[in-house]
Amino acid sequence: MSKRSLAALALAAAAMGALCAGAQAQDTIKIGWAISKTGPFAAGAAVTTLPNYQVWVKDVNDAGGIKVGNKKMKIEVIEYDDRSNSEEMIKAVERLATQDKVDFILPPWSTGMNLAAAPIFNKLGYPQLAVTANTNKATEFTKRWPNLTFWLGLPSEIVDGIVETFAKMNKDGKIGKKVAMVAVADQFGIEQSTAAREGLKKAGFEIVYDKSYPFGSQDLQPVLKDAQAANPDVLLAFSYPPDTFALTDTAKVIGFNPKVFFVGVGTAFPGYKGKFQANAEGVMGIGGSDAALPGIKWYIQHHKEVIGREPDRWASPITYASLQVLQQAIERVGKIDRAAVIKEINTGSFDTIIGKVKLVDGQNKNIWAVGQWQGNDFFGVAPLNKAGAKPVIAKPAWQ
Repeated sequence: MSKRSLAALALAAAAMGALCAGAQAQDTIKIGWAISKTGPFAAGAAVTTLPNYQVWVKDVNDAGGIKVGNKKMKIEVIEYDDRSNSEEMIKAVERLATQDKVDFILPPWSTGMNLAAAPIFNKLGYPQLAVTANTNKATEFTKRWPNLTFWLGLPSEIVDGIVETFAKMNKDGKIGKKVAMVAVADQFGIEQSTAAREGLKKAGFEIVYDKSYPFGSQDLQPVLKDAQAANPDVLLAFSYPPDTFALTDTAKVIGFNPKVFFVGVGTAFPGYKGKFQANAEGVMGIGGSDAALPGIKWYIQHHKEVIGREPDRWASPITYASLQVLQQAIERVGKIDRAAVIKEINTGSFDTIIGKVKLVDGQNKNIWAVGQWQGNDFFGVAPLNKAGAKPVIAKPAWQ
């Protein structure tokens, strides 16, 4: 074959390569997640996490996509069921990164699952928006894994709000100082109860009952009966959604009606108000929101229109806000550069439905520690000096 023929073939091959490269140019952003669609974590994930992923993806795609450089790119979703199992979740995250080659991975639900996921997210170089994780080691972890961010506040910050609320009620003569505390025996319950134990004692409260129960417990009546026997002013329960509903049901059945009934996670769920109706009035739990914020008003209505039901009034709006932060960070970076996006998330200031968000040591400080059902909303009541905080109301007797 002549040199001229070889040169012609080389040019043709180069042209074909250029055409193929152009045809294969990235047109979508691939985003994946492994979430609990079955198993004991499914109830929480189905209220707080998965619907917000779905709403956000729809909102982004309806608007034409995320602006990356000079073009908009729609989101392509790849999802797996982690079956409420940390090993399954880690395998799925690895599959998303190495086989599906997604651009970004959204986090699982719960403290334990997010902490289990942290090393692999860091190893693979993906930002981890650990919205539903809650640990006093957050600062230590974000220094070790700069891609990891926390969004709901530290257990100590939540406990500060709880203690502040109880102390004011005591000062105002609304409650005494006897507290019965129960907690689910996993990472969340252990960290919260440990912080509460120290904070309450320091504030002069007497913990008259202190008990943990196994994760997945079906019968909580023995625990509540023992708590009732201690005649407390306050029941403080660090519980997961199924337990939160069971504790409330059981308290009604046995006639246990302390002046403060604090349960959660799950208290902020619309299903809690839907199930207990008037009996939800005055019940406290972790979190809350400012229903007067324009962003929250829009979000609640929008979530209802898209999903067919209202969101929870704690972690749901923060989950959506974290996704707004992710989108704004990608758009500011202007390309699919995960390291640069991680840096922007950690250093930037963002406008979201919950207001301004600027992370400090990888942590969102725009949080509510305590909420209370008052009418049809689960209002934030603590920190007491936070804008939009509602005064606490007295809990009526069970009906």
